[in-house]
Amino acid sequence: MKRLLLYVAAGLVLCCAGRGASAQGSAEYGSGIKLPLNEDGSKYIRFITWHQVWIRYNQNNTGSLRNNEQVDNTMDIGLRRSRFLTYSQISPRFLVLLHFGINNQNAVSGGASPALDGKKPQIFIHDAWTEYKVFGNALSVGAGLHYWNGISRMTNASTLNFMTIDAPIFNWATIDAADQFGRMLGVYAKGKLGKLDYRMAVNDPFVTNTAQAVATAANYNPRNNKKVFQGYFNYQFLEQESNLLPYMVGTYLGSKRVFNIGVGFMHNEDGVWRTQETAFGPDTVTSNISLFGVDAFLDLPLNQEQNTALTAYAVYHNYDFGRNNVRNIGIMNPATGGGGLRGNALPTIGTGDIVYGQVGYLLPKDFITPKARLQPYTAFSYGNLEGVRDTNGDKVPVKVLDVGANLLLEGHHSKLTLNWRNRPDFTNPSNLRYRPEITLQAMIYL
Repeated sequence: MKRLLLYVAAGLVLCCAGRGASAQGSAEYGSGIKLPLNEDGSKYIRFITWHQVWIRYNQNNTGSLRNNEQVDNTMDIGLRRSRFLTYSQISPRFLVLLHFGINNQNAVSGGASPALDGKKPQIFIHDAWTEYKVFGNALSVGAGLHYWNGISRMTNASTLNFMTIDAPIFNWATIDAADQFGRMLGVYAKGKLGKLDYRMAVNDPFVTNTAQAVATAANYNPRNNKKVFQGYFNYQFLEQESNLLPYMVGTYLGSKRVFNIGVGFMHNEDGVWRTQETAFGPDTVTSNISLFGVDAFLDLPLNQEQNTALTAYAVYHNYDFGRNNVRNIGIMNPATGGGGLRGNALPTIGTGDIVYGQVGYLLPKDFITPKARLQPYTAFSYGNLEGVRDTNGDKVPVKVLDVGANLLLEGHHSKLTLNWRNRPDFTNPSNLRYRPEITLQAMIYL
């Protein structure tokens, strides 16, 4: 016991005083709060905690209400994410992980109850799994509530090192409908075969929180008991990325040379239902959820002396949730008001095709100060969804533009992000208006 306490004490000193640079991190933080439990550090426990605080101006969609008053625009402060994660290896062959926290709390939403109360949001488990290494790096298997997802790199994205202010949300295609905030209960296998990195899973879908009523447009089937199959495979042409954890890096800030091409899927038989007219009247029919993605990721140092770097990502999603399925989503929505399209909500996920791309450039290290770094970026998404149509029945594309910059004070460990978004207001699809949304994020993670 005395020796164990000495190891823990030494680990605390090392993690607080460590100067070793970590990928997309900072020399000030080193390897973070990582406590060795033996002399060579092969047995350890690591703790990570982070907050993402948003200060935001939002020009609301037409007819938006806040506290039962119509509001054309809002200024609010919210907790986009507040999380704690710990994982441990007491043997190189075994890993256990726990991740919990809250999301999307502002003064009018995100609370425990009722729906429009922002107070006392529920802390819930995001991830809890155990994992066993079977054949070196080639195969590990695990089980629990996990984030080893299919479809695309972004579906497996880490929230610690986004290049843009956030994910586009449609990357988590079944978020909080058939899954628990992008996670499902199931078993998974992952590993590396040469330069091919893979992850596959078989999961149980959660009981959906959608209405029991059946409509002509497909929606999640609340009587679904079929398994969810998913996988993501990416070929890593240059440097290899770690797959110890499922969270894929958004930008390495010039610390790695990475070029990957990936392909992924998700399939759930009878995952949605709808009504269909027959000779004997309306009947309820089910159909499959079939989702597909193909993407490419590039992170490339350009000038070693100036530490400049280019990061780029592009993805194509083909989503089939059944006939005319559409979900309207507003991130940490600052307003309410019926119809599902108030505040900052827009048609986000549904049956159809979605293309998304982002690109950013890490400016020279002495552009501001030798320590603080500036990384401007832009992102654009184009959604062609079957259920988004004007009064003439013609499809209306969903286009969202983001332009912003990261001020990296200590890599991703401490950064400020300023983002301007140009967002469509779909109150009247035949006469779209675009609304600005300006967000300042302060993020620190340890």
